[in-house]
Amino acid sequence: MSKTNAGFFFEDYHIGQVIRHAVPRTVGSGERALYHALYPARHALYSSDAFAQGCGLAASPLDDLAAFHVVFGKTVPDVSLNARANLGYAEGRWVMPVWPGDTLRSESEVIGLKQNSNGKTGVVWVRSRGINQHDEVVIEYVRWVMVKKRDEAAPAPETVVPDLKPVLDVSDLAIPEGLNFSGYDFGLAGEPHRWGDYQLGETIDHVDGVTIEEAEHMMATRLWQNTSKTHFDGTMRDDGARLIYGGHVISMARTLSFNGLANAQMIAGLNGGAHANPCFAGDTVRAWSEVLDKAETGAPGVGAIRLRLVATKGGAPFTLRGEDGKYLPHVLLDLDYWALMPM
Repeated sequence: MSKTNAGFFFEDYHIGQVIRHAVPRTVGSGERALYHALYPARHALYSSDAFAQGCGLAASPLDDLAAFHVVFGKTVPDVSLNARANLGYAEGRWVMPVWPGDTLRSESEVIGLKQNSNGKTGVVWVRSRGINQHDEVVIEYVRWVMVKKRDEAAPAPETVVPDLKPVLDVSDLAIPEGLNFSGYDFGLAGEPHRWGDYQLGETIDHVDGVTIEEAEHMMATRLWQNTSKTHFDGTMRDDGARLIYGGHVISMARTLSFNGLANAQMIAGLNGGAHANPCFAGDTVRAWSEVLDKAETGAPGVGAIRLRLVATKGGAPFTLRGEDGKYLPHVLLDLDYWALMPM
């Protein structure tokens, strides 16, 4: 009997199944240093304990997307090791900050199943949660993936497609306890633009670009302990190329958005997202954003801003879909999220 793990295939899932993922991980300042080196992130609240304390927090938390990647990476061996594609996200919430010294583990519940018409693959919806050492949920999100079948003759399960919110309401967002932007230092943050300066429908070209390097994406994916074969094994594709982890593109685009959105300090909610086209080493990632909505929160001086973040590998900014409604070939990522910003 084999002792190795071949991963889950489509017929291994059932509605209501809860998967506790290995292996818990204690995070610290090393993860922050590596995250800032890889992308390079520079939002002030995640760069400085003193700045975070000036915003009412005890210290600087771990970057929101670094925490997401740690939680996501745990799910890969059980959810997407045999995936053909990661198809989308919904109902993502950063419930509470992750602090250096926290130990994170992940678990996922299967909430949807649908076999594809070709009988070779199916779509699996899971709600994944990151849980700290106090058994508190720190992050939760839904994602759906296309997974291969082990046996194409296996009967199709009953189709269950979950009813997911297209957009989180501002009341769904968890504002970190104590967060207060009333005394926010715009000079140290890097830009003067506050919540009231952004208009619905406004688009922002973030100008800068970063060329993806093979070594950096490999290091990042290892850092998050993401074991998906397509990111490491050059024999998985006919062209020998290793697919860039989609989360690597998300973090790169978020980092590029600093130029124009330096005060969108914390990601609080993920409404939806799609990895529109594959990214490979050598591609130069650029980004633009569109302001979709704004809302006040109950925290002093804290506003919520809903943004579309688009990562591209060329092409004109602010172009997204062709006349056929499909993403244009240069679009890598289309992400819809809520961020917290000083009012």
